[in-house]
Amino acid sequence: MAASPFESVESLLQKFVSFHTVNAVISARPFPERPMLEYVESIAKAMGLESRRIPVPEGGENLLLLHRVSPTAPWLMFVSHMDTVSTEGMTIDPIGGKIEGGRLWSRGACDTKGTGAAMLEALRRYRTDGNQQHNIALIFTVDEEYGMTGTRALIANRGSLGFAPRGVIVGEPTMLRPVVANNGAVRLKVTTRGVAAHSADPSKGRSAISDMAHVIDAIESRYIPSLKTSHPLTGKAQCSINMIHGGTQINIIPAACEVRLDRRVVPGENENAQTVIGAIKQALAPVQAARPGLIVEQEVLFGCAALDDRVNRAFLPVVNAALESLSLPTAAIGAPYSTEAGDISAAQIPAIVIGPGDIAQAHTKDEFISLDQLELGVDLYLELMNQPLA
Repeated sequence: MAASPFESVESLLQKFVSFHTVNAVISARPFPERPMLEYVESIAKAMGLESRRIPVPEGGENLLLLHRVSPTAPWLMFVSHMDTVSTEGMTIDPIGGKIEGGRLWSRGACDTKGTGAAMLEALRRYRTDGNQQHNIALIFTVDEEYGMTGTRALIANRGSLGFAPRGVIVGEPTMLRPVVANNGAVRLKVTTRGVAAHSADPSKGRSAISDMAHVIDAIESRYIPSLKTSHPLTGKAQCSINMIHGGTQINIIPAACEVRLDRRVVPGENENAQTVIGAIKQALAPVQAARPGLIVEQEVLFGCAALDDRVNRAFLPVVNAALESLSLPTAAIGAPYSTEAGDISAAQIPAIVIGPGDIAQAHTKDEFISLDQLELGVDLYLELMNQPLA
């Protein structure tokens, strides 16, 4: 068997964070994950792993690594994303990978290149274990931090993988607690259309900003209070208006105004982008009746499914057995944020989110991961690879 091309999980993570993989939409760089993908691909070759690129229609490629034990062995899949959020405003070297005080500091060290490094190190150790029972798939995805297009490409191409995983482990910093439910999200752009005119005579125009003020009021007073659904692990359904833009010049009546809103969908809630649009349209009906000529447009910017704990119930005992073997807590928890596990769960594939690191450190100006957590993450992923699958 080929020798390992890296010395330790720490050195592997240092290499991972040295790649500047700020999400393509945020950085305006096409396929920023490419250098990291090519590096992982070279590792796979050195280790004798099968590797395959999965094209993502919106841009970039996922990288799938495969370790086959036998044609009849069950498959377990691990997922970790390569992209990060912006490095702007960071107070540490965002790609330095400095180790100090028992921590490794860099953008992505926690969210979530730490999980990818731990998974790959666990797979390296698993391949030297003489008691291998499972085939292992490890996929590095693109664009998790903005559009989750990498995950959707994975799901869309699952029929061509040649196998169906019994369960999927999605790597996120959970302090090695099993997240069995998380919220989904729908993000919309809402635009009002007015008529531009010189501000010396506003009567000749129609202010899209004035119209938007009424739209915002209706969303916040009618639609948002109507959200009553909650989940015991992820909390209450939420919606908030978080961005606004309107007008082109101080002396021109604005012809357009837009807001962007974020709607968090809880597991089990029968909502998607189109039902959200319909509900907002209904909330705006009284405003449109009171303001003839009001033009409101809605556009879907993003949507991802919630992680439904009803789908992963049969898989949870496998994860709990691995946790118990390391004397780690097994109590299942939920998360109010979204993960790649939601779309995987929506495809009726059991998925659980678990990984080293603390979500409180994700996206911060001085992001880090504890080395103790990182090493324990390797141990847990290795235990998962060795657990019997039903």
